[in-house]
Amino acid sequence: MRPLDAAVIAAYFAAVTVTGLRLAGRQRDAADYFLGRRGLPWWAIMLSIVATETSALTIISVPGLAARGNLTFLQLAFGYLIGRIAVAALLLPGYFEGTQDTAYQRLERRFGPGARRAAAAIFLVTRALGDSVRVFATAIPLAVITRWSLPAGVLAVGAVTVLYTWLGGLRAVVWVDVVQLGVYLVGGVATLAVATALAGGPGGFAAAAAHGKLAVLDLSLSFAAPYTLWGGVIGGALLSAASHGTDHLIVQRLLAARDLRDARRALVGSGVFVIAQFALFLLVGTSLWLAGADRPGMRGDAIYPTFAAERLPPGLAGLVVAAILAAAMSTVASSLNALASAATHDLYAPLAGRRDSAHLLRVGRWLTLGWAGVLVGGALLFPDRDTPVVELALKVASLTYGGLLGSYLLGSLWPRARERDVILALAAGVLGMIPVVFAARLGLPALGRLAWTWDVPLGTLVTVAVGMGASVLGRPRVRRGEAAP
Repeated sequence: MRPLDAAVIAAYFAAVTVTGLRLAGRQRDAADYFLGRRGLPWWAIMLSIVATETSALTIISVPGLAARGNLTFLQLAFGYLIGRIAVAALLLPGYFEGTQDTAYQRLERRFGPGARRAAAAIFLVTRALGDSVRVFATAIPLAVITRWSLPAGVLAVGAVTVLYTWLGGLRAVVWVDVVQLGVYLVGGVATLAVATALAGGPGGFAAAAAHGKLAVLDLSLSFAAPYTLWGGVIGGALLSAASHGTDHLIVQRLLAARDLRDARRALVGSGVFVIAQFALFLLVGTSLWLAGADRPGMRGDAIYPTFAAERLPPGLAGLVVAAILAAAMSTVASSLNALASAATHDLYAPLAGRRDSAHLLRVGRWLTLGWAGVLVGGALLFPDRDTPVVELALKVASLTYGGLLGSYLLGSLWPRARERDVILALAAGVLGMIPVVFAARLGLPALGRLAWTWDVPLGTLVTVAVGMGASVLGRPRVRRGEAAP
């Protein structure tokens, strides 16, 4: 590594950590630590949502998809915006009725404590699995630039990230997200400019168009192709509705808004912002292809960080690498705080009978450290080194997002559903998706042909159908003259 690049990376890590801790303020209780005392501005929440959901997966994996394909991944972002608009209209008002600390208190109000604990447990398992992939992804550019091994990169990222998360809570995480997002966008624009210049200027995109590299829409009616307009809009909308309407990682930020109006502005605004961000990093991938950065035998996730290390000027390369790492750390930091929040409020507090906010702050901090160990350990044991990490993380999320979204739809749209119905439906939705998501590993080629973008719609359909059926078939018949139970 060139000395100037190393200095830029070290200075950036120090600046981000200090900034996060200074802006976090003193953490007095659990409301401070997990929700920023519900006083964060909507625009900071919006940018934090964008940084959290994209991070390293967008920065290193999406350019690789475009370098080896085209721009059809952008269709998924169109569905993301539709899903967020639906969440803002239908689900968000329920989160601002009374005071809620986590996404899953809503299920307790509708069904009972069992439904809340079941949903929280599913969130914890899914988030731990998905974010182990993200920690692994974060180590890829670090290994490319520093020549460290992937395990060394995983340990380094985990150690730095947990510092400001443990001390500063959600407020520190959100403000660091804002800084990180700005820096990695600057890095993306700089890479696009340099790669385009190396390819002979903007005129090179005419060659990309001739090779079909600029295609955005795929109107084919295929359940096997992941990036079609129908799969992107329908699958992306339901995936976004689940991730931004039921996943505590995002809902936690919305609960930190000052009111429902601010939460809606942050949520819908993030959908518009994500479309622009996906477009930027897809074009970065196209420019890398034009510049000849895609080499035989190179994994797609390594194309962008390798180009940054070898072709960008000293200092700028260090800034891009630091931005990649910092953006990835934003997701990891957000996950640690969200995992600790759900474990504290949804599992520990009800089971232990402790509601003292100062005590819950101490418990939450220890759980933050515990979850850091889980994520780092999962990344170190990560077995799949070939599939693009953005697809891996979304496939893991798809395993349970349909079940979570279906349970919320049952609570909102099916009055006959009871607690046991929704728990049964949630279990069926998750267990039913295991052979679909892991079809290749289980030797089920027929299910393996279904594109991952259809996993959430299928899981949602199974959950809603089972819940409705259980509520009808499992309800005792009412004799004439008797009141229904």
